[in-house]
Amino acid sequence: MQTLDFIQNLSSSSFCLLPADVGLASFTTSLPFNPIKLLCLVIWVYLCLFFIQRTQFSPLVPKKYKPIAYIITLFTGPILLLILLIVDTAKKASQSNISVIEIIKQHVQQAIANIRSRNPGRRHNKSAIRLLDSSGRSINDIYGHGDKKRQDNRILDLTEKVIGDALERQASDILIDPKDDATYTIRLRIDGVLRTVDKVRADTCKAIVNSIKAVSSMDISEKRRPQDGAFTAKKAGTTASFRVASAGVLNGEKLSIRVLNQNAGTFNLADIELPKKHYSIIKNAINKPSGMVLICGPTGSGKTTTMYAMLNEIDRFTHNVITVEDPIEAMLPEASQIEINPKADITFAKTLRSVLRQDPDVICVGEIRDEETAEIALRASQTGHLVLATIHCDSNATALVRLLDLGISPLLLSSGLSLLHSQRLLRLLCTYCKQPAQLSQDLIHKFQRKGIEYTNIFEATGCKHCEGTGYSGRTALCDLLAISEKLKADIANNKLSIDELRTEGRKKDKSNMRKEGLKKVAAGITSLEEIKRVVG
Repeated sequence: MQTLDFIQNLSSSSFCLLPADVGLASFTTSLPFNPIKLLCLVIWVYLCLFFIQRTQFSPLVPKKYKPIAYIITLFTGPILLLILLIVDTAKKASQSNISVIEIIKQHVQQAIANIRSRNPGRRHNKSAIRLLDSSGRSINDIYGHGDKKRQDNRILDLTEKVIGDALERQASDILIDPKDDATYTIRLRIDGVLRTVDKVRADTCKAIVNSIKAVSSMDISEKRRPQDGAFTAKKAGTTASFRVASAGVLNGEKLSIRVLNQNAGTFNLADIELPKKHYSIIKNAINKPSGMVLICGPTGSGKTTTMYAMLNEIDRFTHNVITVEDPIEAMLPEASQIEINPKADITFAKTLRSVLRQDPDVICVGEIRDEETAEIALRASQTGHLVLATIHCDSNATALVRLLDLGISPLLLSSGLSLLHSQRLLRLLCTYCKQPAQLSQDLIHKFQRKGIEYTNIFEATGCKHCEGTGYSGRTALCDLLAISEKLKADIANNKLSIDELRTEGRKKDKSNMRKEGLKKVAAGITSLEEIKRVVG
């Protein structure tokens, strides 16, 4: 009976309501909670959980404080991360002299780029970058024609973004290595200096590493043994080549990617901006019908680019030019280019022997690594061939030391070698933000004693155009050693001791480079700090 009375009362009261008031009455009287407040509570809980996850991989929170940060974030949600972001922005603004607004713009642009990288529709954009293996297959074909899960598409987008960012920022190397068990760092070498551009979760970055290894024809399952590979990237009609090396390290696997300079084939000696004296010495050496021009310097000092610039000074229509490289970095019209492949037993020494039977006028050796290659190249320079080669060493003097250490006879070295060219790369001051340098009185007196004009010396500042570094672009700093008849006689008669070459020769090379560098400083091209960093 009570149930029946309740139904009758409910039906009678409902007829007393207007149709427009029925929904409102049921919304306010029949529900025991406020749905808007419930929705806000659910959203807040999800935000708290999301920002706990972000805090776990955030570089703003030190590792030892992460458990405390998890608890605080669980209750405060995005408020803690917002405070940390404000502190980080203020810190970057004070260190790099960039306004807070500019840093906020960079954060917004990075967020937009991340959102776009997650958009599956971007994959069909014709202007997007395409990664190809040595056979021409795209990374989508390797992963199954793009018919994988959305997560796979996101990983491929992130992989393409890493490569695309390196090309846009004109990086020479990409380093992907584990920071700890939970985080990987992605660094770019721009203008010879490494910069950390991103920190990525370990599981995501491992998938990116596997994508790059797959497109480089490397074994994905092998994580410990070092491997080598290569791939190419196409974007808007341009092609770039990459050389990949992997190694098992603590906390995971490290990947090093070298971005090969595709513009090297268009360089000539005028583009290197050599002093007139150096330019004439090099021109005289490469115009000779025989002899060896040896370019030396550490890794990343622009040796290959300089070698290509020398080759572009030679008339390749009337000369048979053959290059032996590992790998081929740029295409040279009217030249025969051979790539080394140790897996197929195609080495520098074996290739050089076959090249000598192909009637060459000019032979280019990508790198002298062993005694056999050095001996064949020097003998070729004695038999009517012009030989251009590179070698990894510190200076002109240490190049002679290394060749002697490889077992080359002094007589062969003295008769074959004609010119040594040592090189470094200096960063150029950013033209938008460089400022007159504040010099001490002692430094001014030193410049006055040496007759150096100091009124045009600038220093790095940092702006949005140079990403806060104060530098943009690089130029070559060179030192030449022409092998004179007297020096040839001293080498052949063993009158130059190795210790003397190591000490006095290195001092001489550094003093010459420092002298050339100070000329560039006095011209306002680079800074004193950069000369000290490169030359010492």
